[in-house]
Amino acid sequence: MADRLPAHMREFASYLDGLLARLDQGAGWCGVFWQRDPEGMQACLDGREVPPWDVVEALLEDLGGMYGRATATAERERARALHAAALDAHDARPGAREDLADRLDVMLREQRYAAERHAGLARLLSAPAPGTDTDSLRTDLAWARDDHRRATARCGELRARIDELDRTAAPSSPGRDTAPAPARIPARAVPPAPAPADTPAAPRRRRRGSARFAGLDADQGAAPATAPRAPAPLAPDAAVRRTPRGARFAGAAEPAEAAAGTVQAVDEAAAAEVAGAVGRLARLRTEGRSGEAHALLVELVGWPAGRLPPLADALHRAGLGADWATLLWESAALPAERLVAAADALAAAGRDTDAQRMLWQGVARPAEQIGAAVLRLDEEGRHREARALLDACVRARPPQDAARCAAAGPRHLVPLLLEAARGVSEERHWDLVHALRVAGHAP
Repeated sequence: MADRLPAHMREFASYLDGLLARLDQGAGWCGVFWQRDPEGMQACLDGREVPPWDVVEALLEDLGGMYGRATATAERERARALHAAALDAHDARPGAREDLADRLDVMLREQRYAAERHAGLARLLSAPAPGTDTDSLRTDLAWARDDHRRATARCGELRARIDELDRTAAPSSPGRDTAPAPARIPARAVPPAPAPADTPAAPRRRRRGSARFAGLDADQGAAPATAPRAPAPLAPDAAVRRTPRGARFAGAAEPAEAAAGTVQAVDEAAAAEVAGAVGRLARLRTEGRSGEAHALLVELVGWPAGRLPPLADALHRAGLGADWATLLWESAALPAERLVAAADALAAAGRDTDAQRMLWQGVARPAEQIGAAVLRLDEEGRHREARALLDACVRARPPQDAARCAAAGPRHLVPLLLEAARGVSEERHWDLVHALRVAGHAP
């Protein structure tokens, strides 16, 4: 079997075998991967599959923990080159595009599952019941977050490979809204959180099926060392295929240009700060300092809203598109008012998809908090922003969750919720009517 594999895939499998031989198979990320998906790991060692880059990156972090950061940094360049060549060889085989599309479909489901799990755990931690083991919940939350970050990275890697095949097959086909990063630079995948200092605990249950390659284990394992801080996103469902109306999110009647005029202008004067931040981030990624890179992303979330569009452009130009996805995730921790301002700034710059994603992730916080934020915005006369927040909530969350928003002020919020639901569909409107009645808020 191995003799029939493309040479570059055999070469990478041999490299991976040598890398694993230098590691403690039962410790760190290596131990976690073997516990979670031994079949996928063996397929990679046999050369039948090429692991996602985040797996290789994690193994290199193990290497750095055992032999020092300098060793891992020196090894990374060779690993990246061999990995890229193996992907090229894999994707040159007949039927590769269909295979990648199938894998992307599976990974998108994994991404959504991890996001929903993170959202549920975050809600449990926000108001724990008496006797709840909060330490265990925090451990599960950390794993759900790591699973989502890995799924996001893998979706990005798979999309880039599909884009590359499409460009090769049809060079004249039109591009996307945002230029994708070069497809053969797998380092753009989000690195995992730093490996635990001690041996990770074995998962309590085997995962349900497998997304392959040391699969994402939504049923927990050892916790990543970096504790989560932001509320989780709730991945959008079929609403992601809908084109927002009016002010791009709220379904308001005013045109997009009018909405853009109400938000903070893009901060073009911050070009030097943007360039400096992207340069620092690129250096941290190159040196394998993923913990510091993540801390920098968290810092950037707090920047003025007008800096976000040029920051997004600069990150994509630098091949750090996955870091932009992480930044959007972290933005879910922003206060609701700042969240809407940031989404407005992105929409004004033509980044509608990013703005939608930011709002969807932000409304995964407890529904009662969303309702309270809408009331504050309305009291301040910021009606469009209030409706943008409710629109995102109604689109992204199940009707029974959205109905809980009304608890902060039923008389005021019930009509607004129903108006937002009508902007989605008649079916969503009646589902919400039913959910409000069950919750004791009869329309």
